[in-house]
Amino acid sequence: MQAYLDNAATTKPCESAVSAVVDALVENYGNPSSLHRIGLKAEEAVTDARKAIATALSAQPECVTFTSGATESNNLAIIGSAKTYGKRKKKIVSTTVEHPSVARTLDYLEENGFEVVRVSPNHNGEILPDDIISAVDDNTCLVTCMLINNETGYILPIKKAFTAIKRLYPECITHSDCAQAFLKTPIKFADLSADMISISGHKIHAPKGVGAIVKKKEVRLLPVMFGGGQEKGLRSGTESVPLISAFGASAKEFYPTLSNAINNAKEMNAYLRKELSRLPDISINSAEDLCSPFILNFSAVGIRSEIMLHFLESKGIFVSSGSACSKGAKSSVLGEFRITDECVDSALRISFSRFTTWQDIDMLINGLIDGRQSISR
Repeated sequence: MQAYLDNAATTKPCESAVSAVVDALVENYGNPSSLHRIGLKAEEAVTDARKAIATALSAQPECVTFTSGATESNNLAIIGSAKTYGKRKKKIVSTTVEHPSVARTLDYLEENGFEVVRVSPNHNGEILPDDIISAVDDNTCLVTCMLINNETGYILPIKKAFTAIKRLYPECITHSDCAQAFLKTPIKFADLSADMISISGHKIHAPKGVGAIVKKKEVRLLPVMFGGGQEKGLRSGTESVPLISAFGASAKEFYPTLSNAINNAKEMNAYLRKELSRLPDISINSAEDLCSPFILNFSAVGIRSEIMLHFLESKGIFVSSGSACSKGAKSSVLGEFRITDECVDSALRISFSRFTTWQDIDMLINGLIDGRQSISR
C-alpha cells in the first residue's frame, strides 16, 4: 500500500490517456503531415486533441500549438515574443517566484541585453496587482507571471494585473505559466487578459513530453525551433500523435468534472490542515484563502525536509521537499514568500489529484507522527 502525494511534480496517467497512447502507437501510427489516408487519420487525432484542449480553456482550436511541455512553451512564449517585440522595447516584467523554466529563460535574455524587473512578494508574502502594474512602463515588451505557484499553491492576481496592463499599455504582451492551474481552476483564456498561456500534459494525468502554448491569433512569435514548419511554422518537428492524443483524452475526460475535482481538493486540503494543526511543531506555509486547494506546503519544524521525506518514503508515502525541478536544492521561492529559514529547511509539499484518497491523507498523518517520534530520538 502506498500514498502518492506529489501530483504537482507529475500525475499518474489516466486510463483514457494510456489507451490513446496505445492506439496511436499500434493503429494510428501515421505522420500527420503525410497526404495519404494513414497520415490524414493521424492528423484527425491531433485536430481532435486540439479541440479538446481549446474547449477546456474556452478558446479557439487554432490558438493551440502543441509542444513538448510547459518548459518549451514558456521558452517559446518568452524568447519568441522578445525576438518579435523586443527590438525597440527592452524591458520584461516578471516575479521572483516563477518556475525555473521562466526564471532561467529570463536570465538568458538579461544576459543578452534585456532589462528584467522581478516583482517580489510584500512583507505579508503577497504579490498585489499594483505591484506588477507599477513595474510596467512604455519600454516594456513582455510581462510574464505564473497563475499558481508550484511550491506553495499561491494564486497570483494575474487577471487584475493583466487587465490593467493591457488597458494602460495595449502593445505590451502578457504571458502566464498555467501548468499548475490548467484543469485545477476554471480558466477562460479570454478572461485572463493573457496574450499567451503555457500548459502541460503530465500535470493532468497525461504522459510526460507534451504540452501546449495557447496564444491569441494576432500575437506574432518568432520560432525558436526550425525545421519542417509544423504547427503553422511555430513549432517545427513531427507531432507526437501518441502524446498529443493522450493530452486531448485527459482534457476531454476531466474538464466536465472540474468543479467536482476542485470541491474534493478543498475538502481534502481542509481536512489535512485540521489534522496538521493537532501535531506539534507544524507550520503551514500555504495560506488557505490565497492558495490553490491542490497544493499544501508545510514544515515539520526541526526536521530537515530530506530526512522526513525519506522516512515517509520508507512507509510508502511519497511527497516533495519543493519543486521537482530543483533536484532537492533549497528553495529560494519559499524565502521570497517570507517563510523563515527554519521552515524552509523543513518544508514539505503535498499535492492532490483526482486519484488522491482519504486513506492517502491518513497515511501521511500517521507517517508524520511516526517520523517525529523516530527521527527525534
